[in-house]
Amino acid sequence: MGLIKEPLDVDFYVDPRPMTKEDEKAISDYIKADKLKRSKKIQLRNIQSNFVVAKLKVKLTSKV
Repeated sequence: MGLIKEPLDVDFYVDPRPMTKEDEKAISDYIKADKLKRSKKIQLRNIQSNFVVAKLKVKLTSKV
């Protein structure tokens, strides 16, 4: 990701409001679900690649 440059002669003001407990929980739940989803994808990729490697080993040993 690259940096986004702030346009010249433009001022950004941020109104810092504290998050509610609901907001904190919603963000926390989203992060947990995203981490779980990504870990499942990684596990699936590992299982698939292990299957392919095992299949190749079987082919190589059966030809000898």
